[in-house]
Amino acid sequence: MNLRQIGMLGYGEVGKTFAKGLLPAVDGVDAWDLKFDQPAARDHERADAALAGVRAGASMRDVCAGADLLMSAVTASNTLAVAREAAAHIKPGSYFLDLNSASPGTKKQAAELIDGAGGDCVEAGVMTSVPPYGIRVPMLLGGRQAGVLAEQLMAWGMDAKAVSDQLGVASAIKMCRSVMIKGLEALVIESYATARAYGVEDHVIPTLQETFPGIDWQQTGGYFFSRVVQHGQRRAEEMREAANTVAEAGFEPFMARAIADKQQWMADQARDALFQGVAKDARWQEYVDRLIGARKT
Repeated sequence: MNLRQIGMLGYGEVGKTFAKGLLPAVDGVDAWDLKFDQPAARDHERADAALAGVRAGASMRDVCAGADLLMSAVTASNTLAVAREAAAHIKPGSYFLDLNSASPGTKKQAAELIDGAGGDCVEAGVMTSVPPYGIRVPMLLGGRQAGVLAEQLMAWGMDAKAVSDQLGVASAIKMCRSVMIKGLEALVIESYATARAYGVEDHVIPTLQETFPGIDWQQTGGYFFSRVVQHGQRRAEEMREAANTVAEAGFEPFMARAIADKQQWMADQARDALFQGVAKDARWQEYVDRLIGARKT
């Protein structure tokens, strides 16, 4: 396998981390993001890419044309749209690594587009938050070429494990985990906010600590609030895909839909600048106090 040029489709948190981390291992990394064409963000985003040594492409077509490996790292709702456009421009024989948090059904549809255009699609389930790990974040791969691509990614310093030659297995694992993790975030946000509104948080949290002593519930609360405030929109979209995953298995996704609604609600509060000025590493109480101050009476 001779993969020397990477094309990063999506230049957000994951795209930037992977692009910068993989640069030393390959000849070059090109990137495309819709922000590269938006007047308000274009100059800053392109300058940020250049500073990292990443070439900001003129278009998705431009990035696809020279890539031996395309990595799709966009929000869940854009998974199919990006695959569709990439399929129109992908170089035959190139690999397409779908990093997006989407249901098995969505991943299979994306793969049909890529494979039908002469590419080789491999799905990836990114199994935890990227920032603490960088390119070493644990990933599960699936698809006909999963084993071959996993070997190459590991040679570049990534933590990639092929779990199946069938598409849908890696994404099913990822989505089932997401119901638990994003659900726990939603539960903590609702429980902590309500407890503080009643003034009983100093009674509630010690009971959690006693029941689950392996978790620092104060620190975890701060981390959950911070991540949801920063990435609630992305999480809400992921949970809608998790709901699709549950439905594809033949079950009614009551919880996944509720989690998506809670994540979306927090994303809406953040978009309306409710948490403006709250530090990323703030205590959970600072986030909750903003919510309490804005609640309907």
